[in-house]
Amino acid sequence: MNKLQLMKTANEVRKGVVTAVYNAKSGHPGGSLSAADIYTYLFFEEMNVDPAEPKKADRDRFVLSKGHTAPGYYSVLANRGFFPVEDLTTLRHTGSYLQGHPDMKHIPGVDMSSGSLGQGVSAAVGMAVSAKISGDDYRVYTLIGDGEIQEGQVWEAAMLAGFKKLDNLVFIIDNNNLQIDGPIDEVNSPYPIDKKFEAFNFHVINIDGHNFDEIDAAFKEARATKGMPTAIIAKTVKGKNVSFMENQAGWHGKAPNADEYKTAMEDLEKVGEALCQM
Repeated sequence: MNKLQLMKTANEVRKGVVTAVYNAKSGHPGGSLSAADIYTYLFFEEMNVDPAEPKKADRDRFVLSKGHTAPGYYSVLANRGFFPVEDLTTLRHTGSYLQGHPDMKHIPGVDMSSGSLGQGVSAAVGMAVSAKISGDDYRVYTLIGDGEIQEGQVWEAAMLAGFKKLDNLVFIIDNNNLQIDGPIDEVNSPYPIDKKFEAFNFHVINIDGHNFDEIDAAFKEARATKGMPTAIIAKTVKGKNVSFMENQAGWHGKAPNADEYKTAMEDLEKVGEALCQM
C-alpha cells in the first residue's frame, strides 16, 4: 500500500471504531482512535499475516497488551478481511464473538487474549523467546498503552527482552498522554519513556504516530536492528480525528450517543473527502 491508501484505510478503521462502540453503547474509543494508524500499518503493510489462514505457523504475532482498545483491533482485522466488517456492530452484545477484550479462542487473527494491563507484554516476550528457541523467523509486535507502562510487569518483561537480545520483538507505546484518570504525567509520570527503555537495552525510536512516513521508517529500522529488541514510542492524539474526542480523557471509555455518533461520522467523512482530493 502507498501512504495515501494507508491513510484512507486508517480512516475506515476509525469509522469502524466509532460504529462498534456506538452500537455496543460501551467501550473504549479514545485509545482505539489514537492507535488506528499503527494498527493499519501493522496489518496492511508490516506483518506477515493471512486472513485465509489466520493460524499459519510462520505468521507474525501481534499482542494487544492494552486490550481495552479492542474496537480498534477488531476494526483493522475486519477491514483486513479476517471477518465481516458488518460484525463490528455486534461488539459487546450477548452471544457475539466480539467481546469487550480480545479472545484468542473465538476471534480470527487474535493471537493472545488480553486486557489485564501489563500481562500482554509478558506474553509477547514469551512468543519471541519461543521463536528464538525453535529457530522460527516470525516477528512479534505488542501495542502498549502509555498509562499501562505504570504496571511493574511491563518492566519485568522488558528486562528479560533486553537480556535475551530479542531482535524479533517490537514494543509500540501509544503515547497519547491520557489515561482513565487524566494526563499520565499528572497521575504517575512514566517520562522519560525513551530513556527508560534504553536502560533496559532496547533500541528506541521516537515518532509521530500519525505520520505514515515516520511509521514506515521506524518499522524498517526495527527490522534492521540486530541484537536487541526495539521500542517505538509513538506520540499520538487520543480520539484522533473526532473533533469532540480529541485529547479528552473522558472519552477513554464511554460510547457516543446518537447525536455524538452523527457528528463523529461526519468528522471522519470530511477526513475521507479530503484524502480523496489528494
